[in-house]
Amino acid sequence: MAAQVTRQMKDSMTIEVTLPLAGSMLEAEEAIQDALNEVGLLATEEKLKRFDTDGSPIHWGSVRMTSKGQFAQEYETPYGSVAVPRHVYQTSEGGKTFCPLEESARMILNATPKFAKMVSYKYAETGADAVVDDLQECHHRKISNRYVKSLGDTVGAYAVAKEETWNYALPDLERPCASIAIGVDGTCMLLQEDGWREAMAGTIAFYDAQGERLHTIYAGATPEYGKEKFHARFRREVERVKEAYPSVPYLGLGDGAADNWTYLKPMTDHQTLDFYHASEYVGKVAGVMFKGVKKKAEREAWLENQLHQLKHKQGAASRLLSLFEEFVSTTVLKNAEDATKILEAITYFENQKERMKYSYSVARHWPIGSGVTEAACKTLIKHRLCKSGSRWKNDGALSVLSIRALRLTPGRWQEFWRNIDQYGCPTLSA
Repeated sequence: MAAQVTRQMKDSMTIEVTLPLAGSMLEAEEAIQDALNEVGLLATEEKLKRFDTDGSPIHWGSVRMTSKGQFAQEYETPYGSVAVPRHVYQTSEGGKTFCPLEESARMILNATPKFAKMVSYKYAETGADAVVDDLQECHHRKISNRYVKSLGDTVGAYAVAKEETWNYALPDLERPCASIAIGVDGTCMLLQEDGWREAMAGTIAFYDAQGERLHTIYAGATPEYGKEKFHARFRREVERVKEAYPSVPYLGLGDGAADNWTYLKPMTDHQTLDFYHASEYVGKVAGVMFKGVKKKAEREAWLENQLHQLKHKQGAASRLLSLFEEFVSTTVLKNAEDATKILEAITYFENQKERMKYSYSVARHWPIGSGVTEAACKTLIKHRLCKSGSRWKNDGALSVLSIRALRLTPGRWQEFWRNIDQYGCPTLSA
């Protein structure tokens, strides 16, 4: 079944392979996969050779370099490993060597860009062992888990390094953007040295005039004291969006955490507390005011009515706060837990009522929930970094988060690799 080149021209080649058709359909499909890998290896080997020089001296900037000769190097491709002889250059003074083939072919470590893209995409979703199994089962491609991790971390580290200089384009939205919501939140992950710490997630969500979400930009960061680095990175992202959409209203959405509002307020025109967080406090109060099974129907009716007013009626938050205070002042609560629930709700509404102008937002079809950001905590961070038994070093976790943010933000993963195809990643080349 060995594939062989039957014709080769300047810009094309013809490869012939014989396939056995005996046996079951599954056996035939497995044989086809192996044959395609053979074809891929032959074509990739030839393509890599075309990126090499003829051995003549070259200039890298103002530095003249000469070839030390051709030396074979094993390269990893989507189809298998292939050994390719290539020229390695050095200055007359010695020192660091340079391989034009690897620079021109945009190699990452010793992987072709397609293979690096494939492995890092899978590694962003699951652990190295699972990636090894996936490559073997789906592509008949054997690779070590150590190599998977090294390649994935390298791609992720490069994505982190280029965050400030590669300005990713915003997509052409299906409908005009009428508002943009900005949110930040945190969730815990386990670090090897520091134990459980809070990682950060941020979202920039674009909405049309009817309040339908059109596009979302995702950002994430590993735990840091003070969050300054994450806040600075995310602020730059927001500023880029504002350059493209200077006239739409910017909405800050979040839970009751004070530091989130301190951060969001300077960047947004209107701040809104997540409606569902507010609803939880109203629900707790309802459980105290209408306690017991016999009052279930009355409790549910009252709660539904109050939440409807909170969502649609101007001044509803202040009226609810007054109702809570009146209940406390006129009712003897013998249960300490009940008293705590009421007092916590009063404090919460006192602190947040200026961010509970839901009717104003609803009338304008603005979002009133921070679910997009809370979901990002799960999809960006929890699903990958909090798998059973996972403990992370900071650099490795940051690399994975960076790749996941690119994958989750529509269009960015493809643009990232177009940039690599254009500019390469020379600092990471083998």
